[in-house]
Amino acid sequence: MAKLARLPLMDRSAEADSARIPRLRTRYYAFLSYSHKDKELADWLHRELEKFRVPSSLAGKLTANGVVPRRLTPVFRDQQDLSAGADLGEEIKAALAASQFLVVLCSPTAATSRWTNAEIENFKRTRPEGCVLAAVVAGEPFASEIPGREAEECFPPALRYKYDRRGHQTTKKAEPLAADFRESGEGKRLAFLKLVAGMLGIGLDELVQRETTRRHRRMAWLAAASLGGMAVTSTLAVVALQSRNEAREQRREAEGLVAFMLGDLKDKLEPIGRLDALDGVGSRVLAYYSKQDASTLTDAALTQRSKALSLMAEVADARGDSTASLKLYREAMAGTAEAMRRDPSNAESVFEHAQNVFYVGEISRRDGNFEPAENAFREYQRLAKIMVDLQPDNMKYRMERQYADTNLGVVLSDQRRFAEAVPQFKDALNTIEAISTADPANRDYQEGVAESVAWLADAERAAGNYDRAIALRRRNLEIYNQLFAETSNVKYRQQAIPAMRSLGNLYAERGQSALAEQQFRTAIAQAQMLTAIEPDNTLWLEYSYRAQISLAGLLLALGRRDEAATLTTSASQAVHQLLKRENSKPKWRSGFFSVLSLQARLASAAGNQDQALSLAQQALSAARSIHSADKAEDAFRSARAYRLIGDIQKARGNLGDAFSNWSKGLAAIPAGIVEQPDELAEHAGLLQRLGRGAAARPIIERMNSIGYRLPV
Repeated sequence: MAKLARLPLMDRSAEADSARIPRLRTRYYAFLSYSHKDKELADWLHRELEKFRVPSSLAGKLTANGVVPRRLTPVFRDQQDLSAGADLGEEIKAALAASQFLVVLCSPTAATSRWTNAEIENFKRTRPEGCVLAAVVAGEPFASEIPGREAEECFPPALRYKYDRRGHQTTKKAEPLAADFRESGEGKRLAFLKLVAGMLGIGLDELVQRETTRRHRRMAWLAAASLGGMAVTSTLAVVALQSRNEAREQRREAEGLVAFMLGDLKDKLEPIGRLDALDGVGSRVLAYYSKQDASTLTDAALTQRSKALSLMAEVADARGDSTASLKLYREAMAGTAEAMRRDPSNAESVFEHAQNVFYVGEISRRDGNFEPAENAFREYQRLAKIMVDLQPDNMKYRMERQYADTNLGVVLSDQRRFAEAVPQFKDALNTIEAISTADPANRDYQEGVAESVAWLADAERAAGNYDRAIALRRRNLEIYNQLFAETSNVKYRQQAIPAMRSLGNLYAERGQSALAEQQFRTAIAQAQMLTAIEPDNTLWLEYSYRAQISLAGLLLALGRRDEAATLTTSASQAVHQLLKRENSKPKWRSGFFSVLSLQARLASAAGNQDQALSLAQQALSAARSIHSADKAEDAFRSARAYRLIGDIQKARGNLGDAFSNWSKGLAAIPAGIVEQPDELAEHAGLLQRLGRGAAARPIIERMNSIGYRLPV
């Protein structure tokens, strides 16, 4: 069954990277997540899992977790399985994506470990709840809900709550399978067998019995030999009987398989590590339905067929085959459209159809095909309104309305149709505000409000509405600060940092330098506080250097060169630290470009024009090497580099070279696009340098009308 529409990430230039996670060559049976203070038990558990042999009588058996393997190998541990010099964050994500189960060693230390919590979050966004198992080492599960015992909590936050099919944390309490390894608990061996039983999908009693039986098997072999022949004979008889009845039972078997696949088995095999199993089952189901006329299928059969197609589309998309995925989603969409036509008053039928419509649009948007994406998202929005009209009090359907408005706003923003995106983001905000008002204690809803506010703020700024953008960003920041004050959850502090930087940029562009400086310095301090906790966190390093670059640019414009130089050096060190990692991200190259540009401007201001020219030319090379999803932004990056080279050539007395580079910068700007405020300033600055004042005048008037004050 297709996943629900996902709320896109806000502040795409600063939030978590959406690049494809690199695939590992090996597929892991389990990922062992733990705080390194629990390393001793982790070592033991890792050894026991990898040497454990599944009783032969169970190996090969089909359970809800799939086919029972002979060995539980390999098991991933970060200290043992990462290659030297690898990008920690990326390879951990890849290992999680390639693991069938997540085993979390739970203790008060693990409960406060950001890394352990992040690993659980990453895993649960793409896995069913049953694939996460807890090994209680110390402390007490859910002690945080008991006044006075909060410090005893051993479950990390992400383990305590269920995640929906969108990958969003809900308010529903999770009940993970937990094995108690504490001295006062089940004991090591029994707790270990409980974990194994959970992964294999069998009863603990059955595994314990098999384990006990295996200890005495050597003594029982001779006594059982005479019975062996009888067992073989009986088995052959059963097989013969089943073969005789196979034709008669074929239809019932196929229909039962469909129901099983789309129910319990799908929930267990959906993880990326079991795509092959899903392929095998799904192909068989689709082969069964391909022999039948879809128009003659019952409503239930039609729904099952569409769900199977949606599942196979999801598998294809997970494998990176967007063409096959799009084809399958469209075929599934035809089935759900027919189901909706048969019963237009069935809100759940509308919901199922909307999911397929969304994914058709989302795949098109990711591939840069904005027109079909927009059409799909408008249809998705229409369907969401129908759901709400049919069942106004259903929160799931009201959230669909919010997702639909947000997604349409995103695809409009992708096309730089910011004025059209603003009302879509407003509608999304109104919806989540109403939901949040109905349940003010729900922090997920509060976080949803903050995200919608951020999207709307960015769209208002792009449309030149600075007063509204500033007010929205301040509200965005207030929500995150309030959530952090209530929970001390580090993710809210993390989300507040790019919000501060965005608010600082708004103040800077309005000429409110003191307010901008205050926001930038607070953002830097918060980012450095986080990196002190976890120096290898690439996202926090990125937040730090981006805020430093923003403040350095502001101080340089104000003539405070020494302070700007200190910040630029610090930002440069962070950028180079990130670029040394494998699989470096395009946005880190963007940071490299910004650092080189600042260094060139500082050198030029100090009178070192030769050094400044060399640095500016390196900045141009860096700009040309960046290929992001926003082609217009890439073009303006090159335009800025050419303008900087021209300014330095002018300072060197080479007016011909200066005019040549300014002309190249102007030519790099795409024609016919809606320019954001800083891009308007860049465009006007190049025209003025080339002596084209008349052409620059309407752009300058536009900048003055919206209150843009930051000089180029």
